[in-house]
Amino acid sequence: MFQGETAITIDDKGRLAIPTAYRDLVARACGNRLVITYNPYESGCLWLYPESGWEKVRDQVNALPNAKRVHRNLQLKLVGAATLVEPDGSGRLLVPPSHRNAAGIEKKAVLLGMGSKFELWSEQAHLAQIRQTIAEDEISDDMLDLRL
Repeated sequence: MFQGETAITIDDKGRLAIPTAYRDLVARACGNRLVITYNPYESGCLWLYPESGWEKVRDQVNALPNAKRVHRNLQLKLVGAATLVEPDGSGRLLVPPSHRNAAGIEKKAVLLGMGSKFELWSEQAHLAQIRQTIAEDEISDDMLDLRL
C-alpha cells in the first residue's frame, strides 16, 4: 500500500529518486520493477504501477473491444505508452523524456502514493488539483457514506 505525498526533484538526466520510505516496499512489492504510463483522466500526471499490478490493469484494458474509439484511446494512453523502469543502485528511476514532456514534468514534481500505484505530478498540475475544492453538487452517493 503506497500512501503519502513527497516533493521531489527530477535531475538533469530525467531521473527521480524514489523516496527512502518507499524503497524497501517497492523492492518487496515488485522486485524493483515498475511500469510508468500516462494518466488518461488528468493532464500533468503519470502513473507508476508495480509490474504485477500493472499486468492486471493492462489485461483489463486490452480486453476492451477496440471497435470503440474511447477504448482505443485508453489503450493508447495506458498500454501503448507503458514503459518498464527499474531503479538504479541509488534508487533513481529514469522517467522517459516523452512521458515527462507530455505531462509537463520538469525539475520539480510531486510523487503521491495512491494505494496500489504512485502518481507523479508536475508541480503546477498538482497545485492546481489541490487548490480545487469539491463542490457540494459534485459529491457522489458513495461519498455521502464517508465519515471524514
